[in-house]
Amino acid sequence: MNASTSSEPIQILLVEDSPGDVRLTREVLRDARIANELHIVGDGEEAMRFLRRQGAFDGVPRPDLILLDLNLPRKDGREVLAELKEDPDLHLIPVIVLTTSAAEQDVLRSYDLNAACYITKPIDLDEFISVVRSIETFWLSIVRLPQS
Repeated sequence: MNASTSSEPIQILLVEDSPGDVRLTREVLRDARIANELHIVGDGEEAMRFLRRQGAFDGVPRPDLILLDLNLPRKDGREVLAELKEDPDLHLIPVIVLTTSAAEQDVLRSYDLNAACYITKPIDLDEFISVVRSIETFWLSIVRLPQS
């Protein structure tokens, strides 16, 4: 599902506990050329409830794309990624790992768990904005996402 295949907004789930990173990501995606709806959860347990549409998340749309931080409270992103990719109803959703960790073991583990890509968050504000815009350009404009 990209701009040429659907008039519906692309559903994005941002799993991030840093308020600053949430704010910046929201601002960049708000100005995106491609219609999108950003959903935000702050920890791994909440992410899994959202994805399974449990409790307060009953009836939420299924995300077309997930932006996942690894260093999360309650259930870290590695656990979320593993659980997500083992679930037959959720495993096809592309996951972009967007995290501060540059550790090689995190990169390898994420790809081993079938992450679509791994991006280390830049510390510089302008570089962070550039990274999110690159995600928008590639993942929302060029890539064809699986139909929900």
